[in-house]
Amino acid sequence: MPRPTDDVHAFEAHATDADLDDLRARLAAARLPEAETVQRAAPGPRRWEQGVPLADLVDVVEYWRTGYDWRSFEARLNRIGQFRTSVDGLGIHFLHRRSARADATPLILTHGWPGSVAEFIDVVDELADPKDADAPAFHVVVPSLPGFGHSDKPATTGWGTERIAAAWVELMGRLGYDKFAAHGGDWGGVITTILGGRFPEHVLGVHTTLAQAPPGLTTDGLTAAEREWTEETRDFWRHRAAYARQQATRPQTIGYSLVDSPVGLLAWILDKFAEWTDTEDSPFETVSRDRVLDNVTLYWLTRTGASAARIYYESHDSLDPGLRVDVPAAITTYPRDIEKCPRAWAQERFRRIVRWRTAGTGGHFPSLEVPEYFVKDLRDGLAAVLAAHRQ
Repeated sequence: MPRPTDDVHAFEAHATDADLDDLRARLAAARLPEAETVQRAAPGPRRWEQGVPLADLVDVVEYWRTGYDWRSFEARLNRIGQFRTSVDGLGIHFLHRRSARADATPLILTHGWPGSVAEFIDVVDELADPKDADAPAFHVVVPSLPGFGHSDKPATTGWGTERIAAAWVELMGRLGYDKFAAHGGDWGGVITTILGGRFPEHVLGVHTTLAQAPPGLTTDGLTAAEREWTEETRDFWRHRAAYARQQATRPQTIGYSLVDSPVGLLAWILDKFAEWTDTEDSPFETVSRDRVLDNVTLYWLTRTGASAARIYYESHDSLDPGLRVDVPAAITTYPRDIEKCPRAWAQERFRRIVRWRTAGTGGHFPSLEVPEYFVKDLRDGLAAVLAAHRQ
């Protein structure tokens, strides 16, 4: 069994009581706007047309202040196993859960924005040591992206997705994993794509929920459902992506609010959980308040609202149009995700798709929304990837 090198150090998260008291004081003193001017007579997505409804925010803020237990989440992170190491001059934080199984495959899981390592908190143990002895097992590594969580905040430009992918190869090698599988969605999906395309000598194969096709492809030959996918994705980027343009062009400006106001941070992130989950009225239909607040509180305590937003400044629309992925790939699309790519388009980039699935339920955060399905799908997809790699 490989052991961490001297460059890898155990890490534990321990927020100070003063920081938690300050958070509660800020929540108690928050100045809120008036209610939104939309129809609110009945539950439904129209309640969220102007963003997070006041009544919903007030409810979550009160629970955050009086009921939420950060220490419980902090303890879970520490039980999984947290570490830090310096890669390319930047401190990188990661979870590392080694499997007890001798046949386990190294696997790196990469989160996106507005997520964090909290996205995978409920699936790490089952991936590492499955209850079913016939299920594949993995040595699971979950890094915090640069500028996120307990990873360092880059002090200069240049930490885009290409550099992050190269850093992940270095990280995995440092842990003794010269060859590994990779999964990701959102920015994690972009980084996973780059891992498979740039580093085939290290990457056994990839599983992703984000299959971004090269630009300029025609809709000729697509089914009616696939055409609807492309229309939904186009509509998203035209009409519902102001957050991305703000963070890609002026991350520092929005960053002041995200680092100074916990209510502002909560609203900025909760809006995305509401819009991007497979729900009708509230994200809490599928994701618990505790899980959302685990994620938001991690941003708050590490003061990473601005630094995390900068990944858009570094990498928005920067995926190499000519990049091709020749390692085996498994791709799963969730019905309420924000980008859905037809298989014919995906095949223009992913040249060796060995498993393609469209889930029945779920959105942008499947490991939180449908964790049991997510684990099974990830296992099945990676089993197909690894079988293809051995051929």
